[in-house]
Amino acid sequence: MTRSVIAGVGSALPRHILTNDDLSKIVDTTDAWITERTGIKARHIAGDDETTKSLAVEAARNALAHAGLEASAVDLIVLATSTPDHTFPATATEVQAELGITKGAAFDLQAVCSGFIYALTTADALIKSGQATCALVIGSETFSRILDWNDRATCVLFGDGAGAFVITANDGEEGGIMNCKLRSDGRYQNKLYVDGGPSTTKTVGHLRMEGREVFKHAVTNMHEVIGEILRAADVKVADIDWFVPHQANKRILDTTAGKLGVPTEKFIVTLDKHGNTSAASIPLAFDYGVKQGLIKRGQLVLMEAMGGGFTWGGILARF
Repeated sequence: MTRSVIAGVGSALPRHILTNDDLSKIVDTTDAWITERTGIKARHIAGDDETTKSLAVEAARNALAHAGLEASAVDLIVLATSTPDHTFPATATEVQAELGITKGAAFDLQAVCSGFIYALTTADALIKSGQATCALVIGSETFSRILDWNDRATCVLFGDGAGAFVITANDGEEGGIMNCKLRSDGRYQNKLYVDGGPSTTKTVGHLRMEGREVFKHAVTNMHEVIGEILRAADVKVADIDWFVPHQANKRILDTTAGKLGVPTEKFIVTLDKHGNTSAASIPLAFDYGVKQGLIKRGQLVLMEAMGGGFTWGGILARF
């Protein structure tokens, strides 16, 4: 059986760090207010010379270096983003060109904060079907470009960044990506959305969110999809070495951990340093966990996310 193995991970963050105290100078908020409600202390904000593509390229190069592979080995790029450099072409094709890759396929995938889960599931399926042998799966976002900096309920939450996995085909080896689950429910699209678009307002628009509704659905949906994955893989929650969740809100993480009956110490958390980086948050957190010596080869890791749409899902993998 062909499995998709996580061969390498990497990340990239913009140079500028915006702290809660910095934010208090431009919007009516305080460090205490943000920390208490979200757990966020700082976030990275892209400069004029930093884009979704440039962050994606840096993260991809770091992941390739970690895997010990050259870009020429890659025959698939799936880039999850809600903030592409252009309406078209796909930012993934621009990353492909920047890396000097001239074979295979490259495309963007949009599922907001669940984007990386959707992208990794898609790349896994293409590898298992034999259409690719080495894939770059990237989550890259510049959410600061679509924030309303007068709306303290949303502008304090998000940051910019990118993370990447290199996944390769491996026949017969145990481990790798073991189970994936994807879900969506479009009835709740108005709970978390951007109020613009080329076909409607002909503008980019700004992010809008009903925080309490998102919180309620996030906790319920995450708990359910984690249960589905564990049952499908015949794995107990106690067998999981690390949970790498989407980094949206510390209250969501704490509540999810409580419903699962696991200590929060088993959750990789970068929310305080990065804020919510949407599709980039899981690979950013995963790379952080590896660099800190927390996530080790052979360990079971469960990744899960929920985003606008609503979309949600999870992936179980042995690193």
